Amino acid sequence: MTSATTRSRSALALAGPLSGCDHVPHLTAVEIDHALAKSLKKRLAGPNLTVVEGDATDMQFADAAFSSAISMTMLHHVPSPALQDKLVAETFRVLRPGAIFAGCDSTPTLRWRLFHIMDTCVAVDRNRFAARLQAAGFVDATVETNEYHSFRFRARKP
Repeated sequence: MTSATTRSRSALALAGPLSGCDHVPHLTAVEIDHALAKSLKKRLAGPNLTVVEGDATDMQFADAAFSSAISMTMLHHVPSPALQDKLVAETFRVLRPGAIFAGCDSTPTLRWRLFHIMDTCVAVDRNRFAARLQAAGFVDATVETNEYHSFRFRARKP
């Protein structure tokens, strides 16, 4: 079972063309926003997808419930670095040993800042993010940047 914290497009990409979860056997998407969670449930209804309206910093799942987790361009929507760290720690808790936590996020630019006016926007320091993953207990943490003003990360639960 794969978990995804989402801002909706991530779940769409993993769920496959007609919400049949073609790319993973089962996907659980966690969405804090009521309207987005409702929309995801409607658009992606299917037997292999569960959309949970909830807070990824306090997930209501058992320890070691998931085989992997992703976070796709949503960490900067978490209102503080402390809550971002809590989300990372909570992801660590719900992953099985050996599971991978991977994702990506944006790096600040003027355009990115303008796009997020009137929105929660707390940039993730890509230069410190590997250390933050390690502080939560992850190992083999890597963070790579690219020319598209974003970074991707990957870490493993021992």
